[in-house]
Amino acid sequence: MAYNEQLANRVRETLSVLENLEEKEMMGGLVFMYNGKMCVGIIKDDLMCRIDPDRHNDEVEKTGCRTMDFTKRPMKGYVLIDDSGMRTKKDFDYWINLALDFNSRAKASKKKK
Repeated sequence: MAYNEQLANRVRETLSVLENLEEKEMMGGLVFMYNGKMCVGIIKDDLMCRIDPDRHNDEVEKTGCRTMDFTKRPMKGYVLIDDSGMRTKKDFDYWINLALDFNSRAKASKKKK
């Protein structure tokens, strides 16, 4: 799977203080599951964050952020951030914290049988 390993390590380091964290390779990238729910991930060179859908429209206005349109369908509540939107630690932490904040309210995916 082709995803930015340096970005993956940056995410790993930031999330290393959390318990109940799991990494899964999916969607052609790497996803970090927190409390059994998709939280953040790496798709190619972009950071993927699952955020509150009510904040989606405001967040995609920020530098480097766009709606995730995996499978050519826009997914409200999922954003991709390119390098221009996470160059500084402050910017990077903003996106990670936004995803972690929503994680406590996010619904878990139904388990496949």
